[in-house]
Amino acid sequence: MLRLAMTTDAETFERVRGPLAERGIEVGHVRAKERSLRVSGGDDESADVASADIPGEFDGFDVGLVYPTRLMEGAVVDERLGVPWVNGRDAVVTSRNKAGVLARLDAAGLPTPRTTLVSNPVDESVVVDAVEGFSYPVVVKPNSATRGVGVATATDPDSLLGVVDYLNLIHDYRATGDKSFLIQEFLPDARDYRAMVVDGECAGAVRRELDADALAAGRWKHNVHRGATARGVDLDPEARDLAERAAEALGIDYLGVDLLETDDRLVVNETNARPTVDAATKYEDDFYDRFAALIRRTAERE
Repeated sequence: MLRLAMTTDAETFERVRGPLAERGIEVGHVRAKERSLRVSGGDDESADVASADIPGEFDGFDVGLVYPTRLMEGAVVDERLGVPWVNGRDAVVTSRNKAGVLARLDAAGLPTPRTTLVSNPVDESVVVDAVEGFSYPVVVKPNSATRGVGVATATDPDSLLGVVDYLNLIHDYRATGDKSFLIQEFLPDARDYRAMVVDGECAGAVRRELDADALAAGRWKHNVHRGATARGVDLDPEARDLAERAAEALGIDYLGVDLLETDDRLVVNETNARPTVDAATKYEDDFYDRFAALIRRTAERE
């Protein structure tokens, strides 16, 4: 039985345990954050007690599923586990950089929303110049945030500078690593899809939708963590191909690709190298077979 270490115990962990066990892969949880971790002093008999390690918790694993989201803790967990990862550190860092992803996809000839990166701190004049050529409203989003955190629309120059003032307060904190944000064209009424690409092939997709009350209240962000509902859909060949080409351009084996579709455009909006696995009914029948095959092949790298 192959042993897989996962550093999340949220929805994905619970959903994948059974299907992967049926395919000979035992899934275990390794807690990577909000705890203490032994870094050195392993010969000291009291070290594990002092660091609150559980004896043997890092032992016996063959492969890991997605490098921990907190890179500092991840470096310690990675060393303690000593296993190859499905989506290692490089994949997570690549996907987290929204601007870097869009720049690479654009260079590869893939359609993306028009986007400008602003690196704080800058004068207001830089922001005003950066938005030239865009039509209001525009989307403003932190470059490295997830789950739609900090994403807002601006309807005119005053509201744009107001959003930037808010970001300035956050970026003023010295320990904030990424001080950049994006200004992006807003695609009204776009259909929002999350395509799951496993080992180079699209393995299914969901459409994320807001209910009527949310739409009537003026909400527009389709993040499931903010209340949107995800339902399984069959993507047309163009959308499947675009998702697969995005994963290939980034060189990431296991990737959530966010697509926005209007009546006349289909673009890659973001990617996620730590995608949540939804209910199996929302994916293709062989999803877990392909997922398990990728995990096994990764384990064989060492």
